[in-house]
Amino acid sequence: MHTLCARGTMKPEINAAVGFLSRFLRAKGHVNDRQVQTFSQSLQDILAEQYKHHWFPDRPCKGSGYRCIRINHKMDPLVWQAGQRIGLTIQQLYLLLPSELTLWVDPFEVSYRIGEDGSICVLYESQPGPVGMPATATVSSPSGNSGSVSPMVDSHISCKEELMVLGRTSPSKAYNMMTVSS
Repeated sequence: MHTLCARGTMKPEINAAVGFLSRFLRAKGHVNDRQVQTFSQSLQDILAEQYKHHWFPDRPCKGSGYRCIRINHKMDPLVWQAGQRIGLTIQQLYLLLPSELTLWVDPFEVSYRIGEDGSICVLYESQPGPVGMPATATVSSPSGNSGSVSPMVDSHISCKEELMVLGRTSPSKAYNMMTVSS
């Protein structure tokens, strides 16, 4: 797995996103532990490869749309690819995962929204540390519990918060969302 790119690590963010999606597979009980583990490792590898030239810790919003995992009327192609590796059909993935899910994987923050007009929840949040020092992080579970990995530093405005400040929490009904993949 590509744990580093030219501008910084993406491993904690990818792990948070993959862990979140994997919990859905495990919760439904139709996928065994080995399949969940294979799905998780596959999706980590796929996301790391996909994001390696689109990861900008100095400008976290840059490339945010490219790193967005989206399930709505179409299955996200990266999730679908990982699902295929464990023998799941696209219909099975639709049954196991939320029918309407947006998952943003950005430097220092992983957030999700279930439903088109649902609230945006933070799964993982960290702050960059000084050069050579680890970032500080907070990891949240979907139930809202959070565990501080290290104390939080000054807060920053995330890409999602910028949307909220502009008064828009989701695209309008006439706005067509596009998922970019290779």
